[in-house]
Amino acid sequence: MNDLIIQHFASKPEQYISGEQLSQSLQCSRTAVWKHIQELRKLGYRFESSPRKGYKLIQKPEVLRAVELIPACNSSSLGHHIHLYDQLESTQTEAHRLVSTGAGHGTLVVAEQQTSGRGRMGRSWHSPAGLGIWMSLIVTPQITLTFAPQITLLTAVALCRTIRKVVQVDVGIKWPNDLLIGNKKISGILVESSGEDERIRYMVIGVGISCNLRTEDYPLELRDKATSLYIESGKVVDRTKLIAAFLHQFEELYDLYLEQGFAPIRTLWESLTVSLHKPITLTNSQGRIEGKMLGIDDMGALIVQQLDGSEVHIYSGETNI
Repeated sequence: MNDLIIQHFASKPEQYISGEQLSQSLQCSRTAVWKHIQELRKLGYRFESSPRKGYKLIQKPEVLRAVELIPACNSSSLGHHIHLYDQLESTQTEAHRLVSTGAGHGTLVVAEQQTSGRGRMGRSWHSPAGLGIWMSLIVTPQITLTFAPQITLLTAVALCRTIRKVVQVDVGIKWPNDLLIGNKKISGILVESSGEDERIRYMVIGVGISCNLRTEDYPLELRDKATSLYIESGKVVDRTKLIAAFLHQFEELYDLYLEQGFAPIRTLWESLTVSLHKPITLTNSQGRIEGKMLGIDDMGALIVQQLDGSEVHIYSGETNI
């Protein structure tokens, strides 16, 4: 039914079609037509509506296509195997499942929509169809579990550099895994590791980027906390180009990390963070910590100078800046 409705609008571009016309053509009730219009809106189609004129299709969602994505993602070791889905509960869950069936380093899972996208600490992630990048990358670094947090910070650097280059907006990193424009979240990172005998077997790097959402695409409770690249730049983002650019940037930094260790990544991260030398409040299992952020240490822990002048190194927690 949704396809039939879209066909009707395609036959009358830039024209209003009344609910009565649609219901007669499709042999269904006007209530059914309204419900299908709402379904299409959730899929990224945009309609103008008028009580007297009906509906006009004003924008169709940009669709990721494997035939375009695969050749664009032509880095040396990443993105050679891409699994593209219209809808998943979570790209993280699917990536773990693919590893169990033999998927290896560089495999990329991308979904147009997530119905149960997740972030850190079990939080849900708003992942509407056709408007963002919801993806998970499988990597197999030869490091111990102790060093796993460094990969999260490396990913943040790669993503921040990519967005600055491709979209040209002033984005910065909030420790440990968020990207912000102003004080609003634009992207989140979730890295999950599987290890054996203290060695990492594989890691799944989940990345969510709010690309082409408009204000009305966010639930009311997120509108003062989240933003999108479209809202900030005023331009529709080419998601294929952004995914490919991120893989190239990640691979470049990943190779640098394997060759030279964390030191160059640490320097880049500190140059991109929004928190350096600023007051910070952090909450973790030990309680509440207040002070000034001095940077990150060689392991990737946050260095905070507390109000009494003492320094603490924090490996996990939630920060407010």
